[in-house]
Amino acid sequence: MRFLVVLLVALVGAVPARADDVRLQWPLRPGVPVVCRIFDPPEPDWRPGHRGVDLAGIPGQPVYAAGAGTVVFAGLLADRPVVSVAHPGGLRTSYEPVAATVRPGQLVTASSALGRLVPGHPGCPAPACLHWGAMWGPAARADYVDPLGLLATTPVRLKPLNP
Repeated sequence: MRFLVVLLVALVGAVPARADDVRLQWPLRPGVPVVCRIFDPPEPDWRPGHRGVDLAGIPGQPVYAAGAGTVVFAGLLADRPVVSVAHPGGLRTSYEPVAATVRPGQLVTASSALGRLVPGHPGCPAPACLHWGAMWGPAARADYVDPLGLLATTPVRLKPLNP
């Protein structure tokens, strides 16, 4: 029994940060951007879907890191300019289409500009849209989450385990 308690304590201590530990900022500023398309993950997760949110912007507008982290990708992905940031605790955020002014390995804060918004996002009703995504874990087996739920301005609500 003692072994089980020690194992349980070790496993709980190894759990990565989750949504209640991470509070992000809007990547388009100032103010609150219009959400043109909401998070709509596919079921099952390997099917097509919308694994992020689209935010209305202006071509050339600065795009900021949503929180502190390390740039892990800045370049073209499927002919689209993308920037990806790894945050403490295993969260990754992605921003597209963004002409990067940062490079992989660069440390950023929530006030760091990652680049400039580029027009041409498919289905965007605004002059330009930022596709902003968030996921826990490595891309090969990522758990995509709605980045709007990670915003510092979104209140955290706790629900009872047994309703």
